[in-house]
Amino acid sequence: MDPLKDVADCRDLEFLRQNGARADFPLLQNEDLVFLDSGASAQKPQVVLDALTDFYRTGYANIHRGVYRLSQQATELYEGARGKIQRFLGAAESSEIVFVRGATEGLNLLAHSFVRPRVQPGDEILITQMEHHSNIVPWQMLGQETGAVLKYVPLTGTGELDLAALPELLTDRTRVLAVTHVSNALGTINPVAEIIRLAREKGVPVIVDGAQAVPHLAVDVQALDCDFYVFSGHKLYGPTGIGAVYGKAEHWRAMPPWQGGGDMILSVTMEQTTYAEPPACFEAGTPDIAGAIGLGAAIDYVQGLGLANITAYEQELLAAGTEILGAVPGLRVIGTAADKAAVFSFVLEGVHPHDVGTFLDGDNIAVRTGHHCAQPIMDYFGIPATTRASLGVYNTAADLEALAESLLRIRKFFRV
Repeated sequence: MDPLKDVADCRDLEFLRQNGARADFPLLQNEDLVFLDSGASAQKPQVVLDALTDFYRTGYANIHRGVYRLSQQATELYEGARGKIQRFLGAAESSEIVFVRGATEGLNLLAHSFVRPRVQPGDEILITQMEHHSNIVPWQMLGQETGAVLKYVPLTGTGELDLAALPELLTDRTRVLAVTHVSNALGTINPVAEIIRLAREKGVPVIVDGAQAVPHLAVDVQALDCDFYVFSGHKLYGPTGIGAVYGKAEHWRAMPPWQGGGDMILSVTMEQTTYAEPPACFEAGTPDIAGAIGLGAAIDYVQGLGLANITAYEQELLAAGTEILGAVPGLRVIGTAADKAAVFSFVLEGVHPHDVGTFLDGDNIAVRTGHHCAQPIMDYFGIPATTRASLGVYNTAADLEALAESLLRIRKFFRV
């Protein structure tokens, strides 16, 4: 069965093949700009910008508290965005979605409210050697505070997880497994369904960092059977400062609040506070209302393109880019997993990645250089940094050809 036939939208794969979706993004109307840094943060389509502007210009008010029309309408838009995320992730109900500032805050919330009450000295927290720092540092901090031990699923030379090591790492002391769905530094797509299945056999709850997955892949949290799934809006063509955490309802109900303040309570006296039901009790204070609305618009946008179309198109770009960059002498791709997103993390022989990035910028090509907040990966491969070209729906094969041509000029300049 062709999954593309199941996509109910007005655009198809051929639309993306024509010139990506570049025309939808105002900043990219600069014909000279080649933007290859979507893994850090994606550009914003006009529909998202319109949603933000329209709310602030014509409908702004605070939510949940007001009886007047503007407040009621703003509340409907905010809660409507929660419903869009629920359907986008395949959650059972909208109350399983908690708004946060991004994946980083979501992971810190879970470390504090879900995992901390579960761990004692000597208990184990299992992550992987592939994680972004946001899925490493909170667990290190928690281990230092509680005496819990942090363990890692190791990498292989292709930039994949060594899943053969996973069963032995899951012990009766493992209190949680936190794993990225897609590596930000390598593009590796992890088999999270299989990882979750193995964890389930040991009764270990699983947190999935989906920040790099949701722009590229369809996600169904109920089919995955993960306990939590976190993502950021700004990588999904939405605003900065907004993201969401999906969690199973029974977990949210059992967790203490993450922060205290307004709108997360039922009642407050000078002696005690009674908390509201989830998700309200995890959203203290005035939230990023416009950000949530903008994120909802971004979800509408990618669903209008069709996740199956996006996946297929970006896989075509991955194949084309592998061939195009493979023709550049001295270029070595770091991370060659069989299943990966459209990310090229590479080193160029004889030229430091920071110099590569600077020279590419001279040709108006935007890439990311450095350790990508994933230093354990760099340590594993024995390199200080890489140059990373990460693609989005607005990129084309011509962008990759421009990248390769610029890299050839860099080699000539450095005489390597």
